Amino acid sequence: MNNASSYNDLQTHIRDLNTPTIETWENQYSDRDYTIEITNLEFTAVCPKTGLPDFATITITYVPDKHCVELKSLKEYFLSYRDVGIFHEHIVNKVLEDFVNACQPRTAEVVGDFNIRGGMKTVVQSNYKKE
Repeated sequence: MNNASSYNDLQTHIRDLNTPTIETWENQYSDRDYTIEITNLEFTAVCPKTGLPDFATITITYVPDKHCVELKSLKEYFLSYRDVGIFHEHIVNKVLEDFVNACQPRTAEVVGDFNIRGGMKTVVQSNYKKE
C-alpha cells in the first residue's frame, strides 16, 4: 500500500515559514578563518504526520565572514519551531537556509540529531560553502 498521498501538502509551506529574525554582529576578526560551533540540546518540533513532539540536538558549525550570529536571537529562532509540523530533513535545511541568509558565513553545516521514536533514529546534515 502506498501512503505517499497522505503526505500531500504537509510540507509545501516550509520555505515560506515565517520565523524570527536571526540577528548578527560585526566580526572584528574577519581577516582570518576560525570556527564557531553552536549546539542546541533542546530543539523541539512536531511530526507533521502524527502531531507527536520531535526532540533533537541541532548543531551549527560555521566559519564567519563579516558577521557572527547573536545567540539570543538564534535561541528565539529555534523556539519558534516548538509548535511547527515539519519533517526532520526540512528542519535542517530550513535552519541552514535561514542561518546563511542571516550572517553570510564562509562555510556552514547544520546537523540535526533526532531522538529515537518508534525504533527509528534520524541524523540529517546539510552544508553550505560560499562561492
